[in-house]
Order: sequence, then C-alpha cells, then structure tokens
Amino acid sequence: MKLLANDGIDPLGKELLEKAGFTVDTNHIPQDELAVKLQAYDAITVRSATKVRKDLIDACPNLRLIGRGGVGMDNIDVEYAKSKGIAVVNTPAASSQSVAELVFAHLYNGVRFLYDANRKMPVEGDTNFAGLKKAYGKGVELKGKTLGVIGFGRIGQETAKVALGVGMNVIASDFVAIPKALTLTLSGGISVDVPVKQVSTDELIKQADFISLHVPFLDKPVLGTAEFALMKNGVGIVNASRGGTIDELALIEALNNGTVSFAGLDVFDSEPTPRKEILTHPRVSLTPHIGAATNEAQERIGEELANIIIGYFKGSLNNHSFLIMRRETKNVSLFLFEAFLPGLPRFAR
Repeated sequence: MKLLANDGIDPLGKELLEKAGFTVDTNHIPQDELAVKLQAYDAITVRSATKVRKDLIDACPNLRLIGRGGVGMDNIDVEYAKSKGIAVVNTPAASSQSVAELVFAHLYNGVRFLYDANRKMPVEGDTNFAGLKKAYGKGVELKGKTLGVIGFGRIGQETAKVALGVGMNVIASDFVAIPKALTLTLSGGISVDVPVKQVSTDELIKQADFISLHVPFLDKPVLGTAEFALMKNGVGIVNASRGGTIDELALIEALNNGTVSFAGLDVFDSEPTPRKEILTHPRVSLTPHIGAATNEAQERIGEELANIIIGYFKGSLNNHSFLIMRRETKNVSLFLFEAFLPGLPRFAR
C-alpha cells in the first residue's frame, strides 16, 4: 500500500504507517504534476497547501483515501470524492490547543501594541524611545473583559478555556447547544468547572470586547460591513480559522474608522498571496497560517492521521469515511461529525 504525504507528516505518524506495512513517500510533488504522479499511490495526505479537486480525483481512479492533517477541508472536494467511493478523513482534535494558544498570542500582541512596537523599535528605538513609550502607554488587560467565540467546536472550546484561565468572561455562539460549563485542568491535577454563556451571533457581536472566529470557509463572510456596524468601538478581532470568514475590505474600513482597535490574522482571503493592504496595515498582527504549527500538534496530527488510515485499510473502519465539518445556517454555525457507512444515516453531534 503506497501513501503520498505530500505536505509532510510527523516522523511518529510515518513510523506507525511503515510498521503497519505502508510505503510512505514524503517527497513533495508540485500541484501541476500530481495528476500524473499520484496515479502511483493508493492514498494521499495533505495539509492546507495541496489541493485535491475534482480534476485530480478524476485523473486518479486508483485513489482510495484522502487524509487531511488538520481540521479544515476546503482544499478538498469532499462530496465529489465521496461520490467516487474515496474515504476522506481528518484530525479534528489534534491541533486545538495550539490554535487556541496562537489566538491568545495575537490578543496579547494587540492589547499591548507589540505588533507595532516590533516594527518601530528597530527603526526608532534609539532616537525616539520616549515617544514610543508614550505611544504604547495605553494598553489594556484581558482579565475581566468579554471574549466572544463564534463557533464552539473543539478549537473554540479550547480558546474559551484559555480565556477563562486568564479571568475573562466568555460568551459563545453556535447553532447547537453548547456546554453550560467547561472544565479547566490546572497544574497539580486541579480541575474546576467554569460556566459559559451561549448567545446569538448578533448579541455576541454587540457585547464582546474581543471576538475570535472558529468557523470554516463559508459562502459569505461571517463578519462583514453589517456586523462591524454592530460592534463596540475599539473591539479586537482574531481570526485563526479560515480565510474568507472576514470581509477583509470591510475590516480595513473598520480598522481605519476606529471600530476595530486591532486585528490578529493567521488566515487570509488569497493565501498564499494576501492583499498588501492587510499586510501593511499598522494595526494588524500577522502570522502565516501557523495555527497548528507546533511540534506537539504536528506529532498528535501525525499519530491520529496514521491510526485512522491504518484502521481504514486494515479493516477496523471498513469502508467508513469520516469527516468533520461545520455548516452555516443563517448567522451561526453547526458543528457536525458525520460518519458515512453503507445503509446507515448520518448523525450529528
């Protein structure tokens, strides 16, 4: 059984697959060469770079499984792959902690102006130290502020846990009922349940001091001109979910008129070439889609993906196709776990 890990796989995942009898190729094949070269493989794993679209699926009738190392599936034509009998799997639990911590890196970055200080200190620090000190002298604390989490799946909940741990209030919106409390596990083995309030997306947008998005790419942005008009002046926004979930032009306008005090962006509309107005904006904290890019998350992703693939081909999952998705209904998100089995209905969380 030959598998192409086209965007790489953690050594632990590769080792598990090879011990199970798989031949694992980690040499990257460029997108424009995949239609020919992928025909030599039974399965492919990708992250966010490689695209598995209808034309590639049609060119590779030998393909039996597509694996996504991570959560988002918008680089794969999932429904079409399923219609061709190809299993589509992902690793929804493995990166939650890493993404949540990156959200807070952006939040702390924003409330203390680090995004701008890191740009200006190398240039002006030796000539305008006092001026910069004054410019960055009106930071705020996160403790006691309200974080609104739009989309309360695994990553949204992990983000909420970090917020609760630093003393923030958390409100969340989702299409389905969310947990009434989250369990925080502290050092020393101490656990405590902390309540979380569910509100509508519109109410969240109105009430939150900071907003964090945890939804997939949808037909239209979750936050656009109408939503920015509902927000408190000076709100901070972080997006570590998917590009396209914020109307970037509307965000720039909101940053310029003071509605949004800062934005932390890990994802962009036009990756891998984000628009210059975003990249050069003085009140945007930037990272290049690295939410899951920690050693710990990549090891968990590799292990989880390997075990799913082994289970599928060795028979313990036997013709199942697992998929984690979210769907937008009106202005809130539904988090679904779907298992596709012959003759059985789909079911939701």
